[in-house]
Amino acid sequence: MDNEKIAVGNQSPDSGSPPAAYRGETTVHQENWRQRFISSFKRDPNQSATGIEYGPDGKERVWDAEAAIQATANSPLSRRLKGRHLQMIAIGGSIGTGLFVGSGKALAAGGPASLLIAFGLIGVMLYCTVHALGELAVIFPVAGSFSAYSTRFLDPAWGFAMGWNYALQWLVVLPLEIVAASITVDYWNSKISNAAWVAIFLVVIIAINFFGVKGYGEAEFVFAIIKVVAIIGFIILGIVLNCGGGPRGGYIGGRYWHDPGAFHNGFKGLCSVFVTAAFAFAGTELVGLAAAETANPRKSLPTAVKQVFWRITLFYIVSLTLVGLLVPYTDERLVNGQSSSDAKASPFVIVIKNAGIAGLDSVMNVVIMIAVLSVGNSSIYGSSRTLAALAEQHQAPRFFAFIDRKGRPMISILFASALGFIAFIAASSKQQVAFSWMLALSGLSSIFTWGSICLAHIRFRKGWKAKGHTLDELAFRSQPGVIGSWCGFIFNCLVLIAQFWTGFAPVGYASMSASELTQNFFEAYLAAPIVIVMYLGYKIWYRTPFITIDKMDLHTGMRELNLAALLAEERAEQANWPVWKKWYKVVC
Repeated sequence: MDNEKIAVGNQSPDSGSPPAAYRGETTVHQENWRQRFISSFKRDPNQSATGIEYGPDGKERVWDAEAAIQATANSPLSRRLKGRHLQMIAIGGSIGTGLFVGSGKALAAGGPASLLIAFGLIGVMLYCTVHALGELAVIFPVAGSFSAYSTRFLDPAWGFAMGWNYALQWLVVLPLEIVAASITVDYWNSKISNAAWVAIFLVVIIAINFFGVKGYGEAEFVFAIIKVVAIIGFIILGIVLNCGGGPRGGYIGGRYWHDPGAFHNGFKGLCSVFVTAAFAFAGTELVGLAAAETANPRKSLPTAVKQVFWRITLFYIVSLTLVGLLVPYTDERLVNGQSSSDAKASPFVIVIKNAGIAGLDSVMNVVIMIAVLSVGNSSIYGSSRTLAALAEQHQAPRFFAFIDRKGRPMISILFASALGFIAFIAASSKQQVAFSWMLALSGLSSIFTWGSICLAHIRFRKGWKAKGHTLDELAFRSQPGVIGSWCGFIFNCLVLIAQFWTGFAPVGYASMSASELTQNFFEAYLAAPIVIVMYLGYKIWYRTPFITIDKMDLHTGMRELNLAALLAEERAEQANWPVWKKWYKVVC
């Protein structure tokens, strides 16, 4: 019996079939592509459901902080993003319709000087915020990123509110951007129904996200390159045109800063531009959300984070300086756009039109369309990953936590994609009303997110120091440090105040009726009461505690357990770098 061969299945050793496995041996079963495709949608075998504590009445009423932290730290999301993906997500993340089209409305509201001041100050605030996020994401590259940091370092109820605030922002943005992309086609007076373009763009974006994080990363890599090339090309063109080198010639210089002037609508005009500038930068924080799906965030994230300064300086400040020099704020085309993506209201397109360069305005419209599709692509990624992380922490329906064998949060992706079909309301006569209120839901989301990141970083640093750790133990340190995070947090609060003021008493409010003023306020500030209700509701129901320093978990979620040894080895190597390389690594 010891030497007897045990056949597997219907095969026998003498059947002439391929050799069967014997006791104690294994065979590798090679599935065909159809079986592999179907199997890829099954639940990841490494995913485990975490528990939650129960109250005395047997209901889920007690927050289990340890289980939530473990769930986000051990999420089976795919880790396939590389350094080049992160860098392009960071560079292209905030280059969208806010810059290409929204800047025109901001120019009309505040003038060229207000445009530069507001975008510059918001840029400084975002520089501090992204560095704070980078420090946290490098040491804790966990699912959910900033919403998980709020849960971990501030208050689980605030983490719940911030997670749903961010998820709702992107869930609402998808149908808005799909419709916006279809409107860009109207620039060429297309006779094809907008509904047809909605269907085409929706299928493309959903298909990209079905390829998982690698599909999202590769698409954003291509989109970002196109946007960056377009911005650099516009900067070169703008300098030439300003110096009188266009087809119509004539030196322009700073003419429009004197007539009609540098400022418009005084201080309120400046405040309204602050709000527009804040919205234009939305999406920059996605680089932190992508850390959980990055192969080596300790190596890739610092480079991507440091490039924020150059992106803000080159792409925003330089290009908007040229826009302010080449387009007067009195140009009626700036405020006559049908939507936030109407190229006819883009100051970039107006510059080209004024110069009389045939065909180039259509090229810029294509870039605007790509920018819109890029935002739509990011919306499915951002909302699906946030929903999955919330579900893993038991802050959302648990089926959203389903992650398949390819590391995709498939149920969350399907849910986000399904909401994209709301875009077909574009064919309805009520589309403007519906989309105005949908936009109001996401209006202040980024401000709350950025403020929470800064506050979480401040609390983390306080806990890190209190538990005997030093800054040398951090793989990446925020360059502006805790002071920068305080500046970022305070500035976000000031933007909320500015938005309240401009929403309550907008420019030209004296000529508006009471109903128009009420509608304008809630369109501008609807997100704030929703966040407060979510926070207080969760706080009262689960009786969540504020996270004190002694209760902070500063270890779960770190990928390298021998981090100190790795850092010592790397710093010894860096000490031998030439001076130029040391300076280069500081800024890049």
